Amino acid sequence: MRHVPVLLQEALEFLRLQPGGTYADCTCGLAGHTLAIARHLTTGRVIALDRDQDSLALAQSKAADLASRITFRQSSFSQLSTTLNSLGLGPVDGILADLGVSWYQLTSPERGFSLQQTGPLDMRMDRGQELTAADLVNRLSERELSDVIFHLGEERRAGRVARAILRARPIRDTRHLAEVVEAAVPRQGRLHPATQVFQALRMAVNDEPAELDALLQQAPEWLNPGGRFVVIAFQSLDDRKVKHAFRDLSKQGLFRLLTKHVVRPGEAEIMENPPSRSAVLRAVEKLGASDLDEDSDSHK
Repeated sequence: MRHVPVLLQEALEFLRLQPGGTYADCTCGLAGHTLAIARHLTTGRVIALDRDQDSLALAQSKAADLASRITFRQSSFSQLSTTLNSLGLGPVDGILADLGVSWYQLTSPERGFSLQQTGPLDMRMDRGQELTAADLVNRLSERELSDVIFHLGEERRAGRVARAILRARPIRDTRHLAEVVEAAVPRQGRLHPATQVFQALRMAVNDEPAELDALLQQAPEWLNPGGRFVVIAFQSLDDRKVKHAFRDLSKQGLFRLLTKHVVRPGEAEIMENPPSRSAVLRAVEKLGASDLDEDSDSHK
């Protein structure tokens, strides 16, 4: 299974990898970033985390030659502190998060993330949880469904979509849902009209807003002085949240903002890997005592 990690070189540069350092990849997926980090290490290691046990199993099978440098654990963002504590770790030297759905999940019809292929209305990143997209689509009230689509999908026509879904219930699968949405709100431009609806349902099923909030709160506490926190986002809702969190950390005087403007893929990467087009990267660095002393002196 071919997988091209997004903004790979940029992520590695901002992490400023040290051969003996410890790093956490909070979204291991198929291990594209994880393996690249591990190859830069000697005595260091990567803690590879993901909510999706299936993805972790595939990643682990690809990492046999680097097994001594990688520790795999199933973990959501909200479990970051608990998981790192369970490994007996102290602060780490870098944390990376590549947000959103993984390539494996998106290209596996049975996972139900893609509107391009027929599959069950699942969309669970952790298949151990009970709530699925089918539960939301077929059980929420019109108002509740409209709110999810409007707030998480940023879909202006959420009310019209919700009414169409209720009229068509029960929604059988991903293809049926995509057809219902397209009939209610015809295509405008290249984007399929159900794209934002699928985004909203996926985010709701996996409680992504709350999970990202937890990551942005916990990760800074786990960094060594000089450690860096790098986040790659693909949608405006996530990126705004990261932008504001990083700006707040910088204003508090304990972190340095490394990306005053977002870092985007170059033309060559977009040509090789079109899904990277919407990716943006932001990074911050935790200041050490000497940095804080210098900053204090500069204000005297």
